[in-house]
Amino acid sequence: MKNTTPFFPGFHRLLFGRTRRSPQQQLQGQVLALKQATLCQLGEVCAPWVPARLLKPPARGAHSRRRLFPQGLTFWAFLSQVLSPESPCRETVRKVQAWYISHRQSRPGSGTAAYCRARSRLSHDTLLDIHRHTAVELQRRVTREQLWCGRRVKVVDGTGVSMPDSPANQRAFPQPSSQKKGCGFPVAKLVGCFCLASGALLHWAEGTLHTHESKLFRKLFAFFLSGDIVLTDRGFCSYVHIAILLRSGIDTVMRLHQARPKDLRKGKRLGPNDRLVTWQKPKQRPRGCTAMDWRRVPDTLTLRLVYVSVIVPGFRTQSLVVVTTLTDPIRYPAEDLAKLYLRRWAVELFFRDIKITLGMDVLRCQTPAMVRKEIIMHAIAYNLIRALMQQAAILYFLPIERLSFKGTVDTIRQWSDTLNAAHSRPREQMRLFNQLLHILAEDRVPYRPDRAEPRVRKRRPKAYSLMTHSRRDYQLDWVS
Repeated sequence: MKNTTPFFPGFHRLLFGRTRRSPQQQLQGQVLALKQATLCQLGEVCAPWVPARLLKPPARGAHSRRRLFPQGLTFWAFLSQVLSPESPCRETVRKVQAWYISHRQSRPGSGTAAYCRARSRLSHDTLLDIHRHTAVELQRRVTREQLWCGRRVKVVDGTGVSMPDSPANQRAFPQPSSQKKGCGFPVAKLVGCFCLASGALLHWAEGTLHTHESKLFRKLFAFFLSGDIVLTDRGFCSYVHIAILLRSGIDTVMRLHQARPKDLRKGKRLGPNDRLVTWQKPKQRPRGCTAMDWRRVPDTLTLRLVYVSVIVPGFRTQSLVVVTTLTDPIRYPAEDLAKLYLRRWAVELFFRDIKITLGMDVLRCQTPAMVRKEIIMHAIAYNLIRALMQQAAILYFLPIERLSFKGTVDTIRQWSDTLNAAHSRPREQMRLFNQLLHILAEDRVPYRPDRAEPRVRKRRPKAYSLMTHSRRDYQLDWVS
């Protein structure tokens, strides 16, 4: 009979050692470790911003069966592709094979078809939920010092992305009409909304090349909150937009549209180059404005015009007029409004980070559904990078603009393996993560205010002829 009498109750039980685990218990531990591991160890860096519940296998439907490419592994593999723009599907499959072999499991085949099908099974709504979670977390961690006059500023701008010339993509996103059939690529138009403080991509609207950006801009109105300040270029400046947003408690700071008169002699003078004016409601309802919204638009709007002179050598714009609903000159001085509008250029840098650094400028998927998922994955990857930059900036009291986005991407790719190696040692992993944040804080962008660089390239492109006919026509000419 086994004796369980405690002969030395004053000593801790660890002094007597542990019972040897049975082979079954050891196997259960290995299976648990496999379930907790993630491809490329990206989960060790990004898991705090990606809810594990969203990557669990559903009870039914896609990814509910046990496969070589489960939902969690497929998501992290897809994310690793986004963080390495030159990485093809074949390289990602090799990573998955190495991961399975290192854990002494049967590896998947060398083809890419199974992985591509697994990516197509990723739920569009699940990816959107992950993106919303990253955006909300970034918004929640914005400090009071990062706000502008105690308010959140959301900057909006438009851009375009191209994609492979497949029949399905051509039907959903037609190519420019100036390009010949077989010589161009489908193009999608995007209008994105960013948080000016953290740089997070909060929302976006997509359309074809022939969709006006103002129409896409109106789709974002439902995501703005009362008390926000919307900062845009003159392409979005219209009476209806300002009135609808103001009715919801949302202020705007925009550059005056080129069709509007710039006469600052009218209205009430608030200061030098600062006027309070009244705009009249247009006589005709603009296209895209519903009859209900048109009836709710007031007959007049009291707005503020601020004339800004740009005396920086090399800048393209020499002067501009800012129109805003922030009519209090005491709380919002004209100089502060001018500086705020000059910060609008940050949205161009945000799009550069997504399109050039992460490679979203030229998408790679062959169907519209996968193109939309690829855009969401780029938004998730971008926000995850921004989250680490935000954490490092707050910890070391730095402006987030001084941290390098490209340097953060490179650091994550190299540090993910090191953090994963300390998976079973939480204290060591936390120490390594703090060192990672310290390195991110050291990789600062040089302080170059009002930097002016010519938009030219020194390196010449290769002397290849441009395609003027479809590839099939060229092949027929060569055969004949």
